[in-house]
Amino acid sequence: MSSVSALNSLLSSSSGIDISSILQALTGSSSSGIDVNSAVSSSISAAQQPELNWEAQQSTLQSQATALTQLQNATTNLDNDVQALNSVTGPLSATLVSSSNAGIVTGSAASGSSVGNVVVVVNSLATTASWSSNTLANESTVLPPETFVITTASGATATITTGNGINNLDDLTKAINGENLGLHASVINDANGSRLAITSNNSGSASNFTVTSSDPSFSLTQAVAGTNASLQVNGISIASASNTVTGAVPGLTLNLLGASVGTEVSLSVSHDNSQASTAINQFVTDYNTLIGQLNTQFTDTGTGEGVLASDSSVRSLQSEILQALSYTAPPAQGSTTTVPNLSSLGISVNNDGTLSVNNATLNNSLQNNFSDVQNFFQGASLNGFANSLDQQLTSFISPADGAFTVDLKSISTEYSNLQDDINNFETNIITPLRTQLQASFSQAEIALQQLPSEIKNVDAELGLNNNNN
Repeated sequence: MSSVSALNSLLSSSSGIDISSILQALTGSSSSGIDVNSAVSSSISAAQQPELNWEAQQSTLQSQATALTQLQNATTNLDNDVQALNSVTGPLSATLVSSSNAGIVTGSAASGSSVGNVVVVVNSLATTASWSSNTLANESTVLPPETFVITTASGATATITTGNGINNLDDLTKAINGENLGLHASVINDANGSRLAITSNNSGSASNFTVTSSDPSFSLTQAVAGTNASLQVNGISIASASNTVTGAVPGLTLNLLGASVGTEVSLSVSHDNSQASTAINQFVTDYNTLIGQLNTQFTDTGTGEGVLASDSSVRSLQSEILQALSYTAPPAQGSTTTVPNLSSLGISVNNDGTLSVNNATLNNSLQNNFSDVQNFFQGASLNGFANSLDQQLTSFISPADGAFTVDLKSISTEYSNLQDDINNFETNIITPLRTQLQASFSQAEIALQQLPSEIKNVDAELGLNNNNN
């Protein structure tokens, strides 16, 4: 077959690609050749249209996943808030302890401690047993040969003999500390020289210990005897080995700082209104963030609604958290309540579903009706407003079967399937087509290059020359 015939055959092939038009576009009517690579790229671009459609679907899925993850995070933040408000150790259970004489005793209370007053009298503080030696010139002074016997209140003993590596105060402290008797030895330096000090790790009478030595030229004497603290709590006498007293009043820790026989100090345990107010305002803030994100999905911004406008889970969440605001708390048995709903706390609902807080009203409720505030959020047995909203939110964000979790898994699967389609289409369709087109256009290029000589041959066969048409 001649080159002209080969070219005509290519142009009339049934490959579905308009080679003639492509050649016209790439070479022009007077061009002497073909840009094979450009011709192949142009043809492949047209064939890749299904991939472009799949990639567009992937882009939409990615946008949906991003928006859904933002909603999931905002929902989780709100759920953390209501869980804290429903916790027996959370901000609605936090307490403050104030002292009428902080120089003598202060206190702290565990979450959920009973509010009220405690009267404390500190007669004496707990002391820590300690012994010290006579003074040597310095810590490197060689010790005389002798034996020390240390006996603790529990009966444990240790015998330490100087010499054989225990030659000065530094060596002696290391030896004593190595016995693990619940004591700490150290060297005290001052203008007069160096002394050995041994102190119990704990205070109280049980911390007492004795030290005997064989040489009176270097001996230890008791500096302080270990004694228990003596105090009264609500008129009841108490002894404590530590100046940090726990257990005398459930949930209350007493910090003894000074002694004053007969002086009554009042400790007042009260609700921490500041923590409660901060937690409730955080709930409102995170609620507004979530409802704002939900509203955005259903608002036409000129370019259409949000990418999740057709997601039933998103619409369901918007409906449920708006309905949650109508919760009414039943009063405690046999009583009435001043805080039956959010409105009574000073929390109002705006036209767009967001909330506003009147902090004056909120703080007044916390100050004067704290138990009613607590009852609204926690109910009689952690079954109030906070628990109700928590259950609704958990149905969307549960890692196992939450609606958002299921949606995100579905989106991920669909995205992955589309990527498989793209990869398979590239492998099975586009790559073979590119190879075929490369060969076809290269053949066409060869035919075009040979065309002038073919024309001359035809002219010669017809008896034509350059001056005769």
